[in-house]
Amino acid sequence: MSDEKKLAIIATKGTLDWAYPPFILASTAAALGYQVQIFFTFYGLQLLRRDLDLKVSPLGNPGMPMPLGMDKWFPVLGTAIPGMQSLMTSMMKSKLKSKGVASVEDLRGLCMEADVKMIACQMTVDLFDMEQTSFIEGIEYGGAAMFFEFAGDSDICLFT
Repeated sequence: MSDEKKLAIIATKGTLDWAYPPFILASTAAALGYQVQIFFTFYGLQLLRRDLDLKVSPLGNPGMPMPLGMDKWFPVLGTAIPGMQSLMTSMMKSKLKSKGVASVEDLRGLCMEADVKMIACQMTVDLFDMEQTSFIEGIEYGGAAMFFEFAGDSDICLFT
């Protein structure tokens, strides 16, 4: 049995704000010497697309800090106003850039360089009629059973 620690991550979300946790955790763990796999399923598959066009949804996201203290006075229903998603996405991208946070593409690239194994859920690819050509190169396709082979022996298993 190997002394190498293992981290298994299940990525299920496909928005800009939910793209960061799996890639930050995976790249950090790989840098610390962990063997890492991420299983991308359902909306998490968006994170493996060649051309990322990730958005932030303020609707149904009560923990999202709002500018100008809007979370204190702006009605939740107001986040459904047309254009709010684009506004919040733009604000989030600006905030990430101003704080020097790496882009999702850069973090994903770091994971690839660090040999993080990325698995696209084949069932979900089939379910949503996705084409493999729309995804980045270097990923694998498999089902839950393939992921469980690794996750069952992992030291840490996270669901994002």
